[in-house]
Amino acid sequence: MKLSRFLCSHGFQQSNADHSLFLRFNGVITTILLVYVDDIILTGNNMAKIQTMITLLDREFKIKDLGDLKFFLGLEIARTSKGIHLCQRKYTLDILCDSGMLGCKPNSTPMDYSTKLQANFENLLSADSSSSYRRLIGKLIYLTNTRPDITYAVQQLSQYMATPTDTHLQAAFRILRYLKGTPGSGLFFAATGTPQLQAFSDSDWAGCKDSRKSTTGYLVYLGSSLVSWQSKKQSTVSRSSSKAEYRALASTTCELQWLTFLLQDFRATFTQPATLYCDNQSAIQIATNPVFHERTKHIEIDCHIVRQKLNSSLIKLLPVSSSLQLADIFTKALTPAIFQHLCNKLGMMNIHSQ
Repeated sequence: MKLSRFLCSHGFQQSNADHSLFLRFNGVITTILLVYVDDIILTGNNMAKIQTMITLLDREFKIKDLGDLKFFLGLEIARTSKGIHLCQRKYTLDILCDSGMLGCKPNSTPMDYSTKLQANFENLLSADSSSSYRRLIGKLIYLTNTRPDITYAVQQLSQYMATPTDTHLQAAFRILRYLKGTPGSGLFFAATGTPQLQAFSDSDWAGCKDSRKSTTGYLVYLGSSLVSWQSKKQSTVSRSSSKAEYRALASTTCELQWLTFLLQDFRATFTQPATLYCDNQSAIQIATNPVFHERTKHIEIDCHIVRQKLNSSLIKLLPVSSSLQLADIFTKALTPAIFQHLCNKLGMMNIHSQ
């Protein structure tokens, strides 16, 4: 509260889309401050204003200036004129070292595409092994901040934190073997490109063997840079694939709405409407057709945010073939060839191997 009051007294406005973000605009001069507990990133387009802000912060709070951004909360940042590379190489190597997997043989994918995980009460892990499993999954969840390629596998394993088995532990070790081959892989944010939000939405209908719930998967690009993604089990059982796909569309639409608000807070110039791609024609028809019929009467009212945002021109809904559906990587385990193809489309890069 003290920090917020201090920043607001010096002309900053707190973002409504993200309360940890503070922005100050003075004509063409922009200063941006992002806070996580007692760690701060300060940036802008005028070094004199940035330095003045550092001096004011130090006078009020006694801060330590670490210079140009290179390391933040386990994230490693490398910058060139072409863009910014974000990875967690040291964090990944620490996980491998702590797990005794630093010398393991690498795998080509983080998850076996020929099997599906499910709950069972045979070969349960001991109390100590269960604790180790939970700690490992917790670390992997944080690693997904820069590794969208392991998001689906980690999401699947996180469902079995209460009663993990030896099968689940071996699946977690497979993720580690995959990471062994690509510890420095991360996201690249290009300095140039078309400033437009583009999203891909998908679902795996009744994919969970235990609950028969579907999995929502989406990814959002700003230009050519991946800025948001999710792999999450839906909260209720969908009675048809159309309903599962429509629920995924609703989640993606909400994310696009939030990102639109965030870009507006930055006063960024971007192309609207956002483009949303879906490979299910039935879900597209439900969103564009106001007439309710047998397929839509079981869909809750809040899911129809897709139609509302479509009518308000926030999004533009377009079909895409299943073979070009990039969100597949967040809804199911894939063969090595398809997985590698989609990883390349995510804009991931390993600058440490070059």
